[in-house]
Amino acid sequence: MSESKAMILGLAGTRLTDAEWNFFRAERPWGFILFTRNIGSAGEVRALCASLRECIGNENAPIFIDQEGGRVQRLRPPLAPDYPAAAEIGALCLQDRAAGCRAAWLQARLLAADLTRLGIDADCLPVLDVPVAGASNVIGDRAYGRDPAMVAELGRQAMEGLLAGGVLPVMKHVPGHGRAGADSHFELPRVDASLDVLRQSDFAPFAALRDCPMAMTAHVVYAAVDPERPATTSPRVVQEIIRGEIGFDGLLMSDDVSMQALSGSMDERTRAIFAAGCDVVLHCNGRMDEMQAVAAATPLLSGEARARAAAALARRRRSEGEEVAQLRAEHSALLAQVA
Repeated sequence: MSESKAMILGLAGTRLTDAEWNFFRAERPWGFILFTRNIGSAGEVRALCASLRECIGNENAPIFIDQEGGRVQRLRPPLAPDYPAAAEIGALCLQDRAAGCRAAWLQARLLAADLTRLGIDADCLPVLDVPVAGASNVIGDRAYGRDPAMVAELGRQAMEGLLAGGVLPVMKHVPGHGRAGADSHFELPRVDASLDVLRQSDFAPFAALRDCPMAMTAHVVYAAVDPERPATTSPRVVQEIIRGEIGFDGLLMSDDVSMQALSGSMDERTRAIFAAGCDVVLHCNGRMDEMQAVAAATPLLSGEARARAAAALARRRRSEGEEVAQLRAEHSALLAQVA
């Protein structure tokens, strides 16, 4: 793996500007992330992915996207069908466990087919958060349900479906965003549940999928572990809970460093993320001034972080070659059963 900085960056539009090309070429991020603002025609997306990799001289650089289904889906028709939210798959699972598991795998496999034809090879899925009554709707129907065991089971199927289609999964938002009473895009949520409750519910799906190649942190304070700092910048949460109790040893990336749940300047936030023990920082909005500050505070990918990044990329494999049209028909038939 060529030398790169431990960061994943966004960009402003559907093609690289000269300023972005020069910046990315000089700073060499490990990967990139795309949003709706970056999505043009199929040809434009393929050209953008190719130019991002060419820019940093790394044809293996991962390109991420949030393609869950439901309200979080960056690719829409005609590039990709509208897929149901995770909660619909959960509802099917409650009716028919085998059908729900198959639908979770099929949906992820189909998402992978949509992504790989465009040059995108990492999806921030599965969502393993477990919502509770009264929590913010920022997770809501993005979750499979409120039963941690079912969330883990369907999350496992989604993870395997993405991998079967040649796309790397990223489980989120570790160690659990479902209980948060606020949207971390706009403010810092605080969870006051006891450690025993968190272990039985919130942490459990992540522990069950500890073998996932990558995970994204939650910008949430867990008062029972660290009452001062959100998970993303908390050495105690990262080391004692995510690496320790949950047992995750894959690549740990932050959620978006520009979200308002975090405080301080962009370089202060970035330094805190690495000090806590995250392997890679994520910056999403494509603002050049912010990316420059993040890059200035980001180290080269080295040591254990570099090894985890290499191990994650090694999990990419060629699609297993199923007939996508048949899988799509099966998926549609299964979801039609939801009451």
